Amino acid sequence: MTKIKFFSLSTCSWCRKTRIHLDENGIKYNEVAIDKLPGREREAAMQELAQYNASKSFPTLVIAEDNVVVGFKPDQIREALKK
Repeated sequence: MTKIKFFSLSTCSWCRKTRIHLDENGIKYNEVAIDKLPGREREAAMQELAQYNASKSFPTLVIAEDNVVVGFKPDQIREALKK
């Protein structure tokens, strides 16, 4: 099973669309809602996010640790999951 780490913001509409897409397609993921984390955890999560996406924009999905999809891009998500 492919591991997906999903960096999001609870108030982001594109993150919500991505979450719905993943859920509707039965795709399992580990969501990191940055804005819901306390101080040091938030800082650590942002540093991790920056390793994958220098602009630190949302949503950012890290698929199997070597594919990164930034933004709501269902076609790219499906393609990354095939690999």
